[in-house]
Amino acid sequence: MAIVVIMPKQGQSVESCIIGSIKKKGEKVKKGDILFSYETDKASFEEESPIDGTVLEVFYNEGDEVPVLNNMMVIGEPGEDYTDLIQENQGQENQEKQPEVAPTVLEAKAETINAQSVSQLETRNSELETFVSPRAKNLADKEVIDTSMLAGTGPQGRVIERDVKAALENRPKMTPLAKKIAATENMEPQGGSGLAGMAKSTDLVPSSNAVYATDFEDKKLTNMRKLIAKAMHSSLQNSAQLTHHLGADARRILELRKQVKAANESGKLSANITLNDMVCFAVIKALKKFPNVNTHFMGDFIRYFNKVHLAVAVDTERGLMVPVIKNANDLSIVGLSNQIKELANACKTGSVNPDLLSATAGTFTVSNLGNYGVEIFTPVINLPQSAILGVNTIVPRPKDLGDGVYAFVPYIGLSLTYDHRALDGGEATRFLKQIAIEIENLEIEY
Repeated sequence: MAIVVIMPKQGQSVESCIIGSIKKKGEKVKKGDILFSYETDKASFEEESPIDGTVLEVFYNEGDEVPVLNNMMVIGEPGEDYTDLIQENQGQENQEKQPEVAPTVLEAKAETINAQSVSQLETRNSELETFVSPRAKNLADKEVIDTSMLAGTGPQGRVIERDVKAALENRPKMTPLAKKIAATENMEPQGGSGLAGMAKSTDLVPSSNAVYATDFEDKKLTNMRKLIAKAMHSSLQNSAQLTHHLGADARRILELRKQVKAANESGKLSANITLNDMVCFAVIKALKKFPNVNTHFMGDFIRYFNKVHLAVAVDTERGLMVPVIKNANDLSIVGLSNQIKELANACKTGSVNPDLLSATAGTFTVSNLGNYGVEIFTPVINLPQSAILGVNTIVPRPKDLGDGVYAFVPYIGLSLTYDHRALDGGEATRFLKQIAIEIENLEIEY
């Protein structure tokens, strides 16, 4: 009996997913075989076949954005009738796959395209036909690729099908209207503002001059990079951000680091507590004393949290991820250290819970660039949070030790960016100073 495989819902905050790759299409599968891969805003997953059978139909293509719980594919026996299984949702899926394009001036222009322009294009293509293989020409005509811009890899420089496919990999998909206009107006897509990055008619620009077409390479943004870019732009555009910088005497945490490292190596301590763990622990202590910082600015009101849900920025191969440690104020420094490492590893392997990556899941964020030697930077707030702390590298600075004695001591740089709509400068400064005090007087129990 045929079954429908739906797009899984990964977390309460996920509404749609992007198809990464389709592993099985029209093939026999065994239970547990990987059917397709997909990604949410920051995590990637693979869907396994629930039964043995044959993939009878796939409703979406690679790169499509699919609403969660929508039909993705059908698995059953060859020749089996599965119409009743997909009847209810098929209309909705077709609507999601092809976004509705509102009437525009460009549409009207496309409908009244001059027949002479079409004729000129056909003549120009026929002149190049001897240098383009038939299969390459058919694909180029279908996808509106100017073969004169391609460097042929076939015999005697002939453009073959793989040359056209290579060009398509570096160009966004186009809507039918965009293809029509591109073919007749000698235009090409520049970016894609449609669903799943699809290029619409408004994204078309005049084709590049072939003379200068080989001195650069266009690469499509990954889904994750698009979302990061959108979030960063939105944060700066929709808040009043200001950054204060301050240094904390790092002698205490450097000494503690030596102690916990030795304890960990001897087996007396179960966690290898890092400097970043210590800073995060100090931040939690400071947030307890400044509850106005542990908030979300919601426009007409401010949301105060009884618990500290600490977000920690993690650098991965796929981009920056910011997982959240829920109820971080209830953890010991050993528990906090273990939680940070566990979430960081989940981010790097793509197995992190998407709900823990939501900006609304955290109440305050720590971003540490000290390991890279960064001495000062301006972190961007993870809205709707009211603030974010940037942790810088440790550098020696002169300090008055008393009785006219000055010496160079290690200082760790702290950069607090806060939303001036939620916090006044004085309160933000006092909070930042409290973090420094907590760092300089940190105690560890283990």
